[in-house]
Amino acid sequence: MSARDDFAGCRAAALASLRAPELGPQPVMNAGLVARFRAKAEYLASTVGVIATLPGAPVAVANYLAANGLAADAVTTADVGALDWADSGLFVATRPVVDADKTRISGCFCAIAETGTLMLLSGPEMPATVSLLPETHIALVDVSRIVATMEDAFALFRAAQGRLPCAVNFISGPSRTGDIEQTIVLGAHGPCRVHLILIGETS
Repeated sequence: MSARDDFAGCRAAALASLRAPELGPQPVMNAGLVARFRAKAEYLASTVGVIATLPGAPVAVANYLAANGLAADAVTTADVGALDWADSGLFVATRPVVDADKTRISGCFCAIAETGTLMLLSGPEMPATVSLLPETHIALVDVSRIVATMEDAFALFRAAQGRLPCAVNFISGPSRTGDIEQTIVLGAHGPCRVHLILIGETS
C-alpha cells in the first residue's frame, strides 16, 4: 500500500467519524431542560430572569439594571438591536463593544442544560468581545434553543450553520479566578455579572 493510499484511507475514516461521531456517556436529566439549565446557570453565579415573549425583554433589562444600581445605557448585538429599548427608558446603541462600555446585551445561538452554558458564534454581528469586555453581560435565551448536552449543541450547529465561524465561545457564568490565595474573585478576565433572561417561561 502506498503512502498516498494510506493517507486517503485515514482521511476517509476521519471524515466518516466526524459525520457520525460516537457519543460518550450522557448525563441523566432528572428535570426538564429549562429547569436544569436554570439550576446549573445559577450554581455558576449567573442570575436568571424569565419573561413570556421577546418584546418584554427591554422592561426586564431595565428592571435588572435598576435593581442592581447600574446605568440605564448599554450596547446590543444586531440580533436584538431592533427591540423597543427606548420605550423602557434605556439608552441603547447597536454597535461593536469598546472598553468603556459597561453593559452588553446579546442573544445566543443556543444554551446547554447539562452545564448551564451559553453557546455564542462569533461573526460580524456577534464579535467575541461581546462576552469579554463589558462588566455586565445580559443574554436573551429563547427556551426553545436550550439543548441537553454539548453534543446536542454541536449537532444543532452542524444542522443550522454547516461550517465553523472564526470562534465558538462558551459562557458559563461570570469570569472568575482563584489564583490569589485560592479565593474566588469574579470578573477577573471578563464580566463580573452574567444575567440570563429566559424567553418563553412565565415563572
